[in-house]
Formats: sequence, C-alpha cells, structure tokens
Amino acid sequence: MKYSDFSKLIKFRLTFLVVFSASISFIIAVKANGGNTWGSLYSSTMWLNWVKLVVGGFLVTAAANSFNEVIEVDLDKLMKRTKDRPMPAGRMTTGQGLVLGLGMGMAGTYILGTLNILTGLLSVLSILLYAFAYTPLKRKSPISVFVGAFPGAFPALIGYVAGQPHGRIDEIALVLFSIQFVWQFVHFWAIAWVLDDDYKLAGFRLLPTGNRDAGSAIITVIFAVILVPVSLLPTILGYGGYYVGGVSLICSLIFLYQAIMLLRTRQIPEARKLMFGSFFWLPVVQLMFLFDFIGK
Repeated sequence: MKYSDFSKLIKFRLTFLVVFSASISFIIAVKANGGNTWGSLYSSTMWLNWVKLVVGGFLVTAAANSFNEVIEVDLDKLMKRTKDRPMPAGRMTTGQGLVLGLGMGMAGTYILGTLNILTGLLSVLSILLYAFAYTPLKRKSPISVFVGAFPGAFPALIGYVAGQPHGRIDEIALVLFSIQFVWQFVHFWAIAWVLDDDYKLAGFRLLPTGNRDAGSAIITVIFAVILVPVSLLPTILGYGGYYVGGVSLICSLIFLYQAIMLLRTRQIPEARKLMFGSFFWLPVVQLMFLFDFIGK
C-alpha cells in the first residue's frame, strides 16, 4: 500500500488537526493542576504522556476516518473530491480498510487508556459517534452536523482529561469543549456550502435547510454570533487574561463579518472565505488561550 493511499484513508490533515487540538488541551490541563501533574511542564514523564496522547489520538482518529470510508465507499465513488480515495478507486478493499481501522482503533484506545480510564472511554465514544451515528445520518437529516459536532469537539476534552493522572472533567475542560463545539457549526456549514453540489451527488443533507439559501446563511450567522461570547469564556471565567480575550474577540468579529457577507451574497466565493477563516480561527484562539494560561 502506498503512503499516499494510507494518507487518504486516514484523512491525514484532519487527523493532524485533531491531535494538535488535543495537545493544546493536554498542556493546559497540566498547567491547571499546578504545573506538576507529572512533575512539571518540563518533566520527561509529562512529555512521555504527551507522546502517548499524540500517538493514541492519531490512531483513534485514523480509525474513525477509516470506518467512515468503509461505510461510505459506494457514496465516495459518486463524488469528485472522494472518488480517488483508495477504496472507491479500487486500490484497497473494504476488508483491508476495516482491518486497518480495527487495528488502529484498538491500539489507539489502549494507549490512551494507559493515561487514565476516562480518556480511553472517551476515545471509544468518539469513534462510535463519528463512524456509526454521524456517518449514516449525513444522508437522512441536517441534524447530522449537530451529532457530528460532539466527536468533533471531543479532542479538546480528551486532551484535557489525558493531562491528569486520574482524569476528570472540570470547568476548564467544558470551556475548551464548548469553544470547539460551537465553532464546528460555522466551520462545517461553510464547507458544506462550498461542496454542496458534490455532496448532493451522494445524497448528503448537511446545510441547515438542505440548500444554499437564505435560511442556511441566517442559521450560520446565528452560530457565528453565539461563538463571540463563547470564545470569550476563558477571560469571562478568569482562566485567561485580556490578551486571549482581545485576540478571541477580534478573530470572532472577523469570522462573524465573513458569515454576514455569506448571508448578503449567498455565493460560493464568500463561503470559501468563511471556510478558510475557520481554519485559522480555532488554532489561533486555542494557542492564545494556551500561551495566556501558561503565562499566568
């Protein structure tokens, strides 16, 4: 099997972003526990556990993506952006994809479970929700985006829980989860707007109303508005200072402006700008929270 085929199977770029998000939450968790969960932010034990999170998180995410492609192999053949994936293109069988997915899923869950039980359980739940709830719902109802937002936001939660030896979900964990959860709606609807023609070839119903219309654009703007105060939660609750608050506010207002422009024009170029804006929004806000939190 070629590396390029494996990369497409596991959706490498998406998997990398998931691990990146979890890593930020992990370091925040270590700092939140006095910076000495495993000694300190500079201890070898802490970084060994970070490596476990990265490897385990990568494998679990790759497994979920593999299961997704096994389930949707016949649908992927219908869409331009997916027909060259290894299974629909005939370079890999669904049996091979399933075996790879099972192997990576079990290995990743085991590695994450060595950090603490809750981290392992959340990783299993993430796979189940993504592959066996969100995936089949995509052809049935736009509610699939709501369902998919949970496993999509789990990396922030899993990373934080993994950053503690006994694993617990506290207020900071919920803040990290909430930010990524709400962001996903705007992010995914922007993608769905750009790719709606392709998605409809497979029968996917992902835009809020099912179409590129004013209703879908209005709902996208509403969630962009909700994201403004949610992005400020670290500052409002006292976990971050004015730096993270200021950067988050600026990023969120720019993001909201892009969503409003989509509503005004309802054209694909504006949706594409919103989509690329979402790619920058999350890592910038998360990194600012991390740097501000560590500096306190």
